[in-house]
Amino acid sequence: MTAATHSSLFPQAPDSADAVLEGLDPEQREVATALRGPVCVLAGAGTGKTRAITHRIAYGVRAGILQPSSVLAVTFTNRAAGEMRGRLRQLGAQGVQARTFHSAALRQLQYFWPKAIGGSLPRLVDRKIQLVADAAAACRIRLDRGELRDATAEIEWSKVTQTVPADYALAAVKAGREIPRDPAEIAQLYASYEDLKRARGVIDFEDVLLLTVAVLQDRQDIAEQVRTQYQHFVVDEYQDVSPLQQRLLELWLGDRDDLCVVGDASQTIYSFTGATPDHLLDFRTRHPGATVVKLVRDYRSTPQVVHLANGLLAQARGRAADHRLELISQRAPGPEPAYAEYPDEPAEAEGAARRIRELLDGGVPAAEIAVLFRTNAQSETYEQALADRGVPYQLRGAERFFDRPEVRKASVALRGAARFGGNDALLEDAVDLPSQVRAVLSGEGWTNRPPAGSGAVRERWESLAALANLAQDFAAAQPGATLADLVAELDERASAQHAPTVQGVTLASLHSAKGLEWDVVFLVGVAEGMMPISYAKTDEQIEEERRLLYVGVTRARERLHVSWALSRSPGGRAGRRPSRFLDGLRPGSGTAAGRGGAGGAGGIERGFTGVAAHAPVAPRRTQRAPARCRVCGRTLTDAGEMKLMRCEDCPSDMDEGLYERLREWRAGQARRSGQPAYCVFTDKTLMAIAEAVPDEEGELARIPGVGVRKLNRYGTDVLAICAGQDVAGGDTED
Repeated sequence: MTAATHSSLFPQAPDSADAVLEGLDPEQREVATALRGPVCVLAGAGTGKTRAITHRIAYGVRAGILQPSSVLAVTFTNRAAGEMRGRLRQLGAQGVQARTFHSAALRQLQYFWPKAIGGSLPRLVDRKIQLVADAAAACRIRLDRGELRDATAEIEWSKVTQTVPADYALAAVKAGREIPRDPAEIAQLYASYEDLKRARGVIDFEDVLLLTVAVLQDRQDIAEQVRTQYQHFVVDEYQDVSPLQQRLLELWLGDRDDLCVVGDASQTIYSFTGATPDHLLDFRTRHPGATVVKLVRDYRSTPQVVHLANGLLAQARGRAADHRLELISQRAPGPEPAYAEYPDEPAEAEGAARRIRELLDGGVPAAEIAVLFRTNAQSETYEQALADRGVPYQLRGAERFFDRPEVRKASVALRGAARFGGNDALLEDAVDLPSQVRAVLSGEGWTNRPPAGSGAVRERWESLAALANLAQDFAAAQPGATLADLVAELDERASAQHAPTVQGVTLASLHSAKGLEWDVVFLVGVAEGMMPISYAKTDEQIEEERRLLYVGVTRARERLHVSWALSRSPGGRAGRRPSRFLDGLRPGSGTAAGRGGAGGAGGIERGFTGVAAHAPVAPRRTQRAPARCRVCGRTLTDAGEMKLMRCEDCPSDMDEGLYERLREWRAGQARRSGQPAYCVFTDKTLMAIAEAVPDEEGELARIPGVGVRKLNRYGTDVLAICAGQDVAGGDTED
């Protein structure tokens, strides 16, 4: 029996407190027996953190050290809270409260409202989006469905970060938010929304926390009553705590320190909601006497999967990376992660579906297989590929593609255009099926260029873009197809994918896969522009994308398949490349530029006591500086911009004459070698040379795109051209 044995294997409660500790590894046992004072558990993926903290609570209760009714365990999802309650019951620790932050706060608010405010608690609205729509109408601000969702998300973020409407604009800019509308409009909408709630006598989800905080701050007698009830606190997924949740936790605690927090900074993937790992990383600063236990024994994944996960974090930068945990697999060896490159996205989906069909035929249960992607818009291709292979599937955390409101509405518009297109002015200039579809979709909000930022607006655009791409592919496959033919094809696809698929392969976004695990995981679309996503620009955003991929990798127990496509559609330009996160990790991609040391090794750090106590400071690792624009200083992520060492739209000091001479020389070299000109040097590399004007080999070698081989072959000519010399024999053979 391993330390990760599921609690379902304990049909009867252990017969003593000591029996609760059986089967725990040394670090988990330390967590279970550290029952006093602040405790911080840094728990890597698959290391049995839930097992450790539930056994901690159960051991304390069974040993008579903790009273069940005095313990409050909080986490972030109802599923996680339910799992925790189930494990505690099986360990003989009934009566312990295990709840989400909101559920615990709502229970207290309902109980104390008559005493603190009077009357009954206002009605809690389940969905605030209609209220936001009404507030927008009151402000005469017109929002489409996507903008409405994004504005709602901004209001939620403001409230969990304790930002009032008057401070929203400044706070949003400071936090680097991708704002869907003018900040002043969002602030006005936010204020109107709050006024409307008060007028209607309702509260929202975030108000539950805000009002509980207000009651505990204003009424010392109520705060003391809560603190008398709850004396020991356990917080799971502490890296996801928002400032508002942290404030509530502090009020629950008062001046006590019987607190155990559990988290992993490397799994921080929800910063867009206001979550921050700072509370976890600063725990020793706030509690110098804390005991810190690191769980690094991975009971979930094979050594091969764990090796890839560790490799991803070894290349990470930033504060969370400085606290990374290096996992050590406790499982028997398994197959190496499989990597596959495909010419286009449909081929990638077909390849995954074919392999999944083979696994099912080989006896692997469908429920033990998952396909994970970066955005929900990617699901349709995989839904179709699996359906074509007769593979049952279920979507998690995403609507079926043809069930999405924007897709249903676009389908209705396409059906109307197919029926009455002759009288539709939109279609007057449309000469073929793809242009007809684009014309119809433009009326639904589709544009040639994707919107900036992420969120609902981007997801809506991606859904419509998927329909436009589908029309392009359909027309290429059936040159004589009409708009009516395409509508019939859409109906057939929608119908085929609505079959019951309860026990099926899971299709899920990486965000919705957090906390889950499968025997076999297919990570798809792992290409630049999708992983990291194209709108991740800052260092912090890029690192969160890396952590998101790490979460995806660590969902796999035994087999991991990683794939990418070189183009979006069949016959498209093969301009994509595998994700930079795989550099040095996948076969044939060179050596990883990793960060040395195993600073994340497991173990136990005892707390310090006394006024002058300070937590030990880990030695700083040398970090590779990010590429920055030499003009404006912005971090560069695009490969072409990194070659130029400047943003595409920043002013250039390029020598135009030198650039043209280099292009002329390159054309001659390409003719001589019988290869495309870009194989000699790309345009971006020639531009970089014309901007730098190197006068010796060392300077030329430092320009991205000029490797050792090209330096040896072309260096003499290039330096001569830069010096203004004529290069003789440019078109002669070597």
